[in-house]
Amino acid sequence: MSNPWITLLVVALLSFWAVGARNRLVSMRNEITRCFATVQTQIEQRQALLAQWLDSLTPLLGDQAPELGSVQAACQQVRVACEHVCAKPTAAQAATSLRMAEETLAAARYRLASKLPTAAGNASLTQPSPGESLATADSTLAFARHQFNMSTQAYNEALMQFPTWVIAGLFGFRAAGTL
Repeated sequence: MSNPWITLLVVALLSFWAVGARNRLVSMRNEITRCFATVQTQIEQRQALLAQWLDSLTPLLGDQAPELGSVQAACQQVRVACEHVCAKPTAAQAATSLRMAEETLAAARYRLASKLPTAAGNASLTQPSPGESLATADSTLAFARHQFNMSTQAYNEALMQFPTWVIAGLFGFRAAGTL
């Protein structure tokens, strides 16, 4: 017959470990949320700069309205996708939606930028560029996205470790998506 104190000690140690593992996963999930708040702020700043850029191009590119419209529509897609991720930053499907919206916006911006030299037609119209502030916003957003992805990767790796994955399954932790 075993000593009841040893059994009680083993159960207590396992309980403390389980609480610690759960708290670690909650902390990592909260870090993902914190990192996404930075991504969201950077997206909003970039969206404002894109709106200014598009407003400056509108009078210059009357016949190129389809490209302007596609960038505006892509900006709206990014805004909606960002709201979905904001509601639940660890949802993999929402993160995938935002990533795809960002890719659509990048393609629309590229198409618009490639049309600008041909739209000039005359020497008095030079290609309006998004400017240094838009380029800075893009690189700052890329850095914030990288930080989010690193936090997500660390969280996902923690979910796959044994025996933490047992605790993750018991408490409903799911893998997060990257941007």
